[in-house]
Amino acid sequence: SGVGRISPRAGPVTQNERERSDMLEEEGSRLLLKNALRSILAVMLLAVTSAWLMDELLGLGGTLLSRALVLIAIGALLVFRPLRAHHPFDRLGAANHITMARGAMVLLLLGLVGADSTPQIEAAALGIAMFSSALDAADGWAARRTRMSSAYGARFDMETDALLILTLSLLAWQFDKAGAWVLISGLIRYAFVAASWFLPWLQQPLPPSFRRKTVAAIQMVSLVIAIAPFVGSAVSVPLCACALAVLVWSFLVDIVALKRRSLDAMAVT
Repeated sequence: SGVGRISPRAGPVTQNERERSDMLEEEGSRLLLKNALRSILAVMLLAVTSAWLMDELLGLGGTLLSRALVLIAIGALLVFRPLRAHHPFDRLGAANHITMARGAMVLLLLGLVGADSTPQIEAAALGIAMFSSALDAADGWAARRTRMSSAYGARFDMETDALLILTLSLLAWQFDKAGAWVLISGLIRYAFVAASWFLPWLQQPLPPSFRRKTVAAIQMVSLVIAIAPFVGSAVSVPLCACALAVLVWSFLVDIVALKRRSLDAMAVT
């Protein structure tokens, strides 16, 4: 009988707790979006100001500024939209702020693609690329230090790295540091993603890999060195070729592993 008297009260208490939890979650989401919006607007302002200054100093006639406005607006939308679903915290966090700054620099670099290949532009590209690459290790460290690792942050970092490598490969080709084949370094990851739309077994998750991180770092360092104004094609061509060979090998290792896993799963079923 004691249980009978207590049981009816359990439902409302549980319901109240659930409603309180939903309210707290909703409040946390609002705080996150507000914090993220402030950060995005601040980074956009800095990036646009930087683009304007570079336009003036490099004599680009407003080309970089107009490109930067479009690229940064698209980037801001892509950063903001998935936050609520994939970042389980009430603020953006130091790691994502660092990645956001890196992303803005990559978009400025991308805005230089197609510009005249003058020593000044090559020097500016080198400076931005070096700074962005140097910050690559900082965001992961910050996420671990602040205990704010998330699927959103990991994806944000990976996409920023992929876009940086693509942009650097475009600049290496533009600056005549390597032939058109160097673009494979930047396009291979996107080709892999596109292939996974038609080959579902490529969509299987890959475990974290030190090899993969090392190869990505090799791509960045090699391409940054290659676009330096003082590095000639006698150095940049073999450097980019070796980096590309390592990258292709790394992708082949992952593709073979995914195929074997798929065949094993089919054999079990």
